[in-house]
Amino acid sequence: MNRTVTTTAAVQPRRREAWIDLLRVVACLLVVFAHCCDGFVGAFDTDRSAFITGALMGSLTRPCVPLFVLMTAMLVMPLGEGTTLHGFYRKRIGRILPPLIFWSVALPVLFYIYYAHVNPASANPMVDTSAYTPAGVWQKIWLMVFNFNFDTVPLWYLYMLVGLYLIIPILDAWLAKATRREVLTVLRIWGVTLFIPYLKLIAPHVGYTGNFGSMEILGACDWNAYGTFYYLTGFIGYLILAFYMRKWGLQWSAAKTAAICIPMFVVGYAITAGGFIKIQDYYPGDYSYLEVIWYFTGINVFMMTFAILAAFSRLKLRPRRWLTRLASLTFGIYLCHFIFVYVTFDLFGLTSMPAALKILCMTVVSFAAAAAVTWLMRLVPFTRRFID
Repeated sequence: MNRTVTTTAAVQPRRREAWIDLLRVVACLLVVFAHCCDGFVGAFDTDRSAFITGALMGSLTRPCVPLFVLMTAMLVMPLGEGTTLHGFYRKRIGRILPPLIFWSVALPVLFYIYYAHVNPASANPMVDTSAYTPAGVWQKIWLMVFNFNFDTVPLWYLYMLVGLYLIIPILDAWLAKATRREVLTVLRIWGVTLFIPYLKLIAPHVGYTGNFGSMEILGACDWNAYGTFYYLTGFIGYLILAFYMRKWGLQWSAAKTAAICIPMFVVGYAITAGGFIKIQDYYPGDYSYLEVIWYFTGINVFMMTFAILAAFSRLKLRPRRWLTRLASLTFGIYLCHFIFVYVTFDLFGLTSMPAALKILCMTVVSFAAAAAVTWLMRLVPFTRRFID
């Protein structure tokens, strides 16, 4: 028997808010921007100037995925009276599976066509064009049952999103009864977990040698991936934060918001950009630690994300039809933009523009092309299910 998920009248009912639509568009644009930086970050020691440009610009984009998670939670939670667990799973996870399957096939095929036949001489440092063979394409397609691959990197978010949808009804039932103090307590515990990536980074330098070859900390090891804070780490905190913001908000004045959020964003960005570059300098030729500073669930990225969320939540915008329509395209843009990022890297690589200008042009063209494809696919009922 399905259990009805309860909610509370104290939570504001979901309504179309222009600032949420705007933030969805900004988050999507930042995702495209982030991937446009990858080819330049990938230069590493071979082109120091390109690496620095990509690192500095790419660091600005790190709030993109946390913002997407926050917007998802704000649009979904609370689930509402009469929503059943099975009904929620059918609706939400059922919506994710068709795009996941379709783009897990379409993207490897598109990348194969481009690198094997259109531009096998690509100078993108992230790409080995000789690896694009018919056998390679088939392997990438059927291995989707295990995970995403290079051609389908953006789809990691869909695997993760399914996990969030699985926990949301359970989390929502608790949030419906939780007090403000209880929610804040959990958020504070989650805040502590935002430091874990850096604790793991520091541990070997202060004498920690791990256990039985494993360098995990706080109880995690080869036979147990679930350390002390495992169940309260990751994106689940952003779900709870979205609920908190929706129900209680910050109640800050404009002056207080600016006084807190501007320094918070600046410090978060300085740690993100400076740390990313310094780690590359500290571990030359070893890139396994490089993206620790870029983790979406690190304290510095949270600082940037929260600052943006707090600022946008204060915006008093009137609903605009064009903004609502563009916001409705963001999921499709996210799904199909990746191929355009690599095509535009080669197109603008033929020019003598500075790296920063190339990245900006790539972002605009890739975003526009992905939006056009999404709009066209929405016109056909059969293809609409793959981008909505």
